[in-house]
Parts: sequence; structure tokens; C-alpha cells
Amino acid sequence: MLSRFLPRFLMTFCICLFIVIMQFLWRYIDELVGKGLSMDLIAELFFHAALSLLPLALPLSILLAALMTFGDLGEHVELTALKSSGISLTTIMKPIAILMVFVAIGAFFFMNNALPKSQVKMWTLLFSMRQTSPTLDIPEGAVYSQIPGYNIYVKRKDKERDMLYDMLIYDVSLGSMYPRIVAADSGRLSMTEDKRHLVLTLYKGSWYEEMKGGGGVSGMGGDLYRRETFHDKEILIPYDANFTRMDDETMRSQYVGKNITELQQTIDSVKLKVDSAAALIIDRFRTQPVCGIPLQRTVYHDGKASVEQVKEVRLDKPVDINELINDMPVNEQQLLINQAMMRTNSALQDLQFQGYTINDDNFVIRRHQIELMKKFTLSLACLIFFFIGAPLGAIIRKGGLGMPIVVSVILFIIYYVIDNSGYKLARDGRWEVWQGIWLSSAVLLPLGIFLTHKAVNDSAVFNPDAWLNLIRRFTGLHQTRKLEAKEVIINEVVPDEALAQIADLKAACQQFLDRYPGRQRYIDYWQQGYDKAAIKALAEHVDRVVDYLSNSRDQMVLNKAMDYPIIRQLLTYCPVGNKTVGTVIAALFPIGLPVWLVGLRHQKNLKRDIRQTAKTCDQLEAIFNGEYNREAEYN
Repeated sequence: MLSRFLPRFLMTFCICLFIVIMQFLWRYIDELVGKGLSMDLIAELFFHAALSLLPLALPLSILLAALMTFGDLGEHVELTALKSSGISLTTIMKPIAILMVFVAIGAFFFMNNALPKSQVKMWTLLFSMRQTSPTLDIPEGAVYSQIPGYNIYVKRKDKERDMLYDMLIYDVSLGSMYPRIVAADSGRLSMTEDKRHLVLTLYKGSWYEEMKGGGGVSGMGGDLYRRETFHDKEILIPYDANFTRMDDETMRSQYVGKNITELQQTIDSVKLKVDSAAALIIDRFRTQPVCGIPLQRTVYHDGKASVEQVKEVRLDKPVDINELINDMPVNEQQLLINQAMMRTNSALQDLQFQGYTINDDNFVIRRHQIELMKKFTLSLACLIFFFIGAPLGAIIRKGGLGMPIVVSVILFIIYYVIDNSGYKLARDGRWEVWQGIWLSSAVLLPLGIFLTHKAVNDSAVFNPDAWLNLIRRFTGLHQTRKLEAKEVIINEVVPDEALAQIADLKAACQQFLDRYPGRQRYIDYWQQGYDKAAIKALAEHVDRVVDYLSNSRDQMVLNKAMDYPIIRQLLTYCPVGNKTVGTVIAALFPIGLPVWLVGLRHQKNLKRDIRQTAKTCDQLEAIFNGEYNREAEYN
């Protein structure tokens, strides 16, 4: 089993990792192209990106490899051969399951030790590349604005001579209020050896510049303008084209660069900070003066300060505040109200500011808690996807890359949507962190248990006939029989025995029709219904007769035996087996009436099938007695 699984696992892992790396490339392609980055830097970025994206590719590759392995075993009947030799599915899965346990353990140590370092390297490189200036490639007939503070327009280029013609430069490096416009017949753009400055050499042009106002210079007022005509001119432009790597410490202090111990330490320290800030806010509000009387005061004894509570001021009688305010002059009332509003707004603004700080700290706590729990979710996801893929492959029995890829992609999309939704709910604080992060595992774990149980017990989960039979039981759809002449017949049909069985079946049909001659009333339907045991016995009787007649060499007998309808076992024949419960449901008229109407229709179809069975019995008797007239049947 390991020799079957491991090659497929390695293949699917490489494919899945390549796909997620391509997705990473398309996402950040605009920030990498056109900056003259060396191949070793790009290779280093992709290496660390591959390690960072491994948690996304590993579960999908396990699911796909398990589906392919067990689907291939089922498709080539090897799984059936193993089971027939006494080897159960759990024994077949055991070696790979043990391997998956080791993979899960390795995934945990990878998430805790290797992943933080890779993420620090990846994000450091990515941010450094974002800040790197793009390589110079001034287009023809378009404005080039990649040089900070300069917009350059070139009408024509000569790549062989490295010349630019009909140039127009708009310089706002000193601010948009004082622009400089340069028009030149031709020019050349080069870079200094240290790659920190651009040298723009211009030929035969004019320089237009708006200068600061000169109101106090020699009595001149208004703004000053400057115009210069030159034959050749050089302009030095600051432009750092070197790649400067950021310090890793910046990213290492973030949640992506910490292991479990560091994450827990940060969570505890930030929680302590939040609790201290909340306690400080509460103490400040408690110590606020009420009606000008402070609740605490500082007392000095022998040069030492201590805080004690101010004794409560007791009033002889309640004070009517409105009466006191109304007795005051209007200007004092207005002053009092303004002071109250100012104090209230000040306290509210202070509380909002403290609330913003606490919310930011709570966000930091949630991000660290999310990263902490993700150290464990990958290991569980590997096990869950194996116990989904292996039994699912044993059930659908399709190998190769066709059906397994379709099923894997559908399941992984469901997992990704659920996991991403839970992550966002946890990150935004709408759910508890553990609820959002473990949501995908809680949804898929029951599916893995269900599929494993069904596969071990050889249940036909994806058998279309089983599902069609279930649908027929609820909807009452008709079924038809199909019989074909057998090439080898062991038990020949004896006419006397066939006639005896047909007569017994006909009598059973007539007995059932006599038992239920008319339409059942509403209360009788809910209290009694049709006898399900009698219907089941009649259906089995019909199947026995058809099975016996299928050994006939007479094609006419076979054709007529196919006219026997299949007696269906519908729930609507007798929806409730208990008389008391049926009476209660019958009393719920809005619920009971539609079911009764559907049940009457199904009962009518049942009696029609039983009459057809009795009629077919008469025709078969005529065939065996040599009295059958086909024309009389259709007339």
C-alpha cells in the first residue's frame, strides 16, 4: 500500500504546490516585473513562498493521492480481491494511516519551527522588492512617470545610438507650486556607477521655471519666471536603483515570525496591557468628582502620601436639581450647561481614544491566537482529508486523474471557503477565535467519519440505483422489469409448477383487493393505512414468480413476465404505524390533508399494479394452456 500511495502522493504534492505558487506569482507579478531583480533573489523568494504555501498544498495533495490510490484499487477489482481474502478495509488503510500520523506530526513541527522563519524571509524579500525602483524603460509616445518627481515624454527613440528625441520633461521635484518644464531636441539618459543618480544629458533645448515671489526684492512685485536656452545641459536626478534588503527583525516581531512559545508570551503580555488599561479607565471614572465633591483625596502623614475615601455626604432631604437650576440666572444656567457638556464630551473623547487603543490590542491578540491555533489545524486537516479521500476512493472506485481531481477540487473548495470564512469571522472578532479557526475541521470531520463507516461496511453511498430507489419510495415513480433469455438454464420451468405459482399469486392479489375495496377515509388513512407487511409479502411473492419464470426457454413467457409491475414499498401507504400518533396528526388538518391526498394517489396506483399483476397471471395461464390470443389482449 505504501508503494502504491507514496509515488502518487509525491506527484500530487508537486502538482498542488506548483499550482499555489503560480497563484502567488499572478498575485504579485506586478511588483516583481521590471525592477531588474537578479535570478537568485527571485529564486530565493519563490523558495520561501513555496515553504509558506505548503500548508495550503499538503491537505489537497493527501486528499487527491488517497482518492487516486483507493479509486485505482477499486477500479481494477483489487480492493474486492483483498476483501474476499479476508482483509478488511481498515487493515488495508492501516499502513497509510500510520504514515499520515507521522506526516501530521511533521506538519506540526514544520508549522512551529520552519514556517515562521520562511514567512519572515518571504515577506522581508517581498517588501524590499516593492520598495525597489523599477528599471528605466522610457516608452515612445507616452508619458513616463516612474522617476519620482519627473514626468518625461519622448516622441522617438534610437536604441542603437541610445538617443531620445523630441523630449518634454515636467519637473515637480520642488513641489507642484513651482514646476520646471524642459523641452529638448534630443537627449541621453544614463546612470552613475553607484546606481544612486540618473544623469540626463539634453541637447538644444529650453528651460522654463516658475520661481518664488519677489515682492521685497528691488521693489519688484509679483511672481518671477525664468527662461533659459541651452545647447547642451546635464541634469542630476536622485534615483536609487539598488536592491536594499530590509532587516528581518521588522517581520520577526510580527505574528507570522513567532513560534508557539513566542506567540503565547505576546498574547499574555498584550492581555495584561489590555486589562491594565481597562482597570485604569474604571478607576478614573470612579475617582471623578460628583457635583464637585471628589470620591478620594490624598492625605499626607509624616511626609508620606496616602489615598483615602471621602466620607459620603448625606442630605437631610432630597434635592430637586431642576428647581435649583431654575432659580439660577439665565447666564449662569447657560454657563452650567456648557460646562457639563464640555466635561461630558471630554470624558467621551477620552473614553473613545482608550477604546481605540484597546480594540487595536484586542486585534493583535486575535491575530496571535489565530496563528497559534493554525499550528495545530494543519495536522488535523491532513488526517481528516486522508479519512475522506481513502474511503471515498473505495466507494466511487475510479482511479486516474479524472474523477479524483474533480472530487478533490470540489471538496477542497468547500474546505477553503469554510476555513476562510471562519478565519475572517475570528479575525474581526465576530466569533471566538477557536470557533472560527476550527470551523472547517468541525464540518469535515463528521464527513470523514461517515465516509469511513460507509466504506468499511460496503454501503452503496454513490450507487445511483440505491438513490433512485430511495427517491421512488418518496415520489412513487414507476419501475420496469427487464428479463433476458439465459444461455444456460439449470432449473427448467415445469408448466404445472408454474401454473400453481401463478394461481397462488392471483389469489393473493384478489385477497388484497377484497381487503381494500374502496378509497380510505381521512381518519382511517391516518389510523390504519394499508398493511405494509401484506404489501411486502405480495411484492416478494411477485418476485419469486418472476424469478422462476425467468428460467423459461419460451420468449413469450419471458416477455409476459416482464409485464409484472414492481410492487413498491412507499411510505405513504401507511405513514404512521401507531394509531394514537395517527389520530394526533390527523387533527393537525393543514399537515394531514396534503399527505392524505398524496397517499390516496399512491394507494390507487398500488391497486392498479395489483390488478395488472392479476391480469398478467391470467395471460400467463392462457400461454401455458395454449389458449393465449395476442389479438384479444389488445382488443
